[in-house]
Amino acid sequence: MRQIDLSGKTAIVTGSSQGIGLETAKTLHAAGANLVINYFDDGEGKNRALADAAVADFGDRGLACAADVRQPDQLEAMVSKAVEKFGSLDILVNNAGILRDKSFRKMSHEDWQAVIDTNLTGVFNSCKAAVESLSENGVIVNVSSLSAVTGFFGQANYATAKAGVMTFTKVLSKELARKNIRVNAVAPGVVNTEMGESIPEENRKYMMTQIPLARFAEPSEISDVILFLCSDLSSYVTGQTIHVNGGWWA
Repeated sequence: MRQIDLSGKTAIVTGSSQGIGLETAKTLHAAGANLVINYFDDGEGKNRALADAAVADFGDRGLACAADVRQPDQLEAMVSKAVEKFGSLDILVNNAGILRDKSFRKMSHEDWQAVIDTNLTGVFNSCKAAVESLSENGVIVNVSSLSAVTGFFGQANYATAKAGVMTFTKVLSKELARKNIRVNAVAPGVVNTEMGESIPEENRKYMMTQIPLARFAEPSEISDVILFLCSDLSSYVTGQTIHVNGGWWA
């Protein structure tokens, strides 16, 4: 049986101080990769503390780096730090995202733009900053969402951004194929993270009735799919969105 070995490879996971991003960073690190834990500097130090704690467990194969995915110059600086410390950049996982859920009638222009800027333009910015440094046979994995194909109530901004991520993934996979850089996406359903647990209980109960496996995902069940897409086991997979939702949508 072939084993996944990412030894010698370097990965950046955006928004990886907690949730799916942190679980993904841990999974890639366990497979041998060097990891850049990216976090948004919230000014209160919460995200920095979480990132520093993760990197402490990673030892010499870890680096915590603050960068706002809305700011191209900060992302470029992060890529430079990664290459300087580890010598290469091989994997980019675009995970950073926010919620500003409201019905369309109540959604402000600011609510709309904040989510588009982070969840969609942030993916463009990260890829733009990283693509020239990505090694040949490099990998990009973008995190989309079940919401992109089902259009959850109150998520006009989020669903639109995540649908854009799916289409962006298809286009970029074609444009980067000449460099043997593979680009795929993962679209989780509801996951047992801080973000998932913020969903009102009444909504969670209804959602549960829609899932054939009758449970929400654990973060590791998303990160394991990302690991597969980052590995040579998926060497002929590009331009795809892998839906990980317990059968909710197929």
